[in-house]
Amino acid sequence: MPYALVIFDLDGTLADSFPWFLRTINEVADRFGFRRVRDEDVEALRNASTREILSRLEVPVWKLPAIARHARRLKGEAAAEISLFAGVETMLRTLAGRGVQLALVSSDSEANARQKLGEASALFTHFDCAASLYGKPAKFRRVIRRAGVEAGRVIAIGDELRDIEAARAIGIACGAVCWGYAAPAALRARRPDLVFERIDDIAPALLAGAMELGGSTSA
Repeated sequence: MPYALVIFDLDGTLADSFPWFLRTINEVADRFGFRRVRDEDVEALRNASTREILSRLEVPVWKLPAIARHARRLKGEAAAEISLFAGVETMLRTLAGRGVQLALVSSDSEANARQKLGEASALFTHFDCAASLYGKPAKFRRVIRRAGVEAGRVIAIGDELRDIEAARAIGIACGAVCWGYAAPAALRARRPDLVFERIDDIAPALLAGAMELGGSTSA
């Protein structure tokens, strides 16, 4: 059965923000007093969960709200540097044109998200954007309730381990993309319902209602 609602993550899934993150993270680390990220740390962090990343970088939990606010401001200032991945807008238009509701769930602000999406923001029916490190399950529930769609016809697509965990927590399907923040091997180890190696794979798989456990799609 084809999906009626697709919930997308933004950074690393639709928007190519990882290079910006690598350029910015140590400035944020110095400002808020956690460990800087060395070049040799990056691959290990891409294979770690959110909690593991916070632990390895010794991020003070009580500073997270302030860190999130600062990061949102920096992202807003750097919006011109962060573009959508090639093929994203075509993929979104294909899904919306077939009657699929599109939702965006992000820890970034809605204003920043809309700026990154540009004209493609008009294709989204639902936005749930705010800083909430462990709050994606609640955001997913709110979006599904507003969309009026059965959980069995919903899939959440992201590029991090926490996206898979959040979808599983509320009983919806999850898809993982291989071009974002988390390492593909780490994503596959969590056995998401779908693994996408190319952006062009997303629309055909979702419109067909493909549910190949832990597999990858091909155009």
